[in-house]
Amino acid sequence: MLRNALEPWHLLVVVLVMVVLFGSKKLPDTARALGKSMRILKSEAKAMKDESPTATRAAADSAR
Repeated sequence: MLRNALEPWHLLVVVLVMVVLFGSKKLPDTARALGKSMRILKSEAKAMKDESPTATRAAADSAR
């Protein structure tokens, strides 16, 4: 059913709609903010993964 869901022309249409909706001046700022958010999310996920399981349990127990 969705065999050819993301062909190049689909992506072109999406980019065109984004430019029309947000304007060409806002897109670089939006992309920069999205990239910064993704970096923060990655670092927080890595920090949670690196935490020891006992520290996580202790923090959860103290919160109760």
